Amino acid sequence: MEAYMQKFLEKFQHLKIQLEEITTATNNFNKENYIGVGGFGKVYKGEVSHSKGRGMVAIKRLDHASRQGAPEFLKEITMLSDYKHENVISLVGFCCEGGEMILVYELAFRGSLDSYLKSPHLTWRQRLKICLDAAKGLRYLHDPRETRRRLIHCDIKSGNILLDDQWNAKVADVGLSIIGSANEQHSLIVTAAAGTMGYIDPVYWMTNTLTKESDVYSFGVVLFEVLCGRLCYTLDNKGHVVKEILTWIKSYEQNMLNDIIFENPNIEPMHQSVLKRFSGIAYRCLKESREERPEMSEIVTELESALNIHELLQNEEFTGKWNERYKKS
Repeated sequence: MEAYMQKFLEKFQHLKIQLEEITTATNNFNKENYIGVGGFGKVYKGEVSHSKGRGMVAIKRLDHASRQGAPEFLKEITMLSDYKHENVISLVGFCCEGGEMILVYELAFRGSLDSYLKSPHLTWRQRLKICLDAAKGLRYLHDPRETRRRLIHCDIKSGNILLDDQWNAKVADVGLSIIGSANEQHSLIVTAAAGTMGYIDPVYWMTNTLTKESDVYSFGVVLFEVLCGRLCYTLDNKGHVVKEILTWIKSYEQNMLNDIIFENPNIEPMHQSVLKRFSGIAYRCLKESREERPEMSEIVTELESALNIHELLQNEEFTGKWNERYKKS
């Protein structure tokens, strides 16, 4: 297997980073450099020289006890070398040396979206922009160009949406992705691949088939998480998973979603026309029938519209307050 990997990686030599440099950058994978963990393994930060220059990066080290391994490692290198977009996290290097498999990415300084869902300081403009960025990244993976094949991500969740220092969002962790044909409408794939509990398309559970609409379902869950300010699942006192998404769907259908979104008095208000558009596209993503779910291109359009309306209304509100203050002066 090792000989095969080295042969496979020959065409990516420009991305190779020496293990010695990585251990130096992370102080030998010191806990002070630790920034998170995922299905592949622990993630550290450090400064290294790479194909794009020198700078701070995120260093993901394979945990050999993980379900993931060489296939996901090689797939991540291959995919991110071919699929490049401002809203998809960039691979800047890798290390396959001394029994280690390490992936090196651009560093998203603010970490993952799931860390900010409850924050009352994250404005609605920021929340809408984050969702729009992620939607653009996923749209690109689904329909990149005629020269690229469709990528079904298979593990869309708020933990796989990373944020840079300017709150720009980037889709990450394509190691579980599956390639489909770009010129087929649905790219139906029979697979045993799995995503993350709470985000998985229910049709997948029943049929073991994945389509790009499976990603749309998962993204709809993320949109509801951003709206409601919490993860889509909780654990009861017996450690059982409770799916919040079922409550959110029911609340939307009963026109009671406001009670959940604004139960925290510190959350800033949002105009109902914006909320209607935002929650409406989120709800459509979760349709039981895959055929009724929107394309990512339509989701991008709806989120752009929601963001534009929100900014317009905010500007009008600011102008109105300024004019009132001017009249009194």
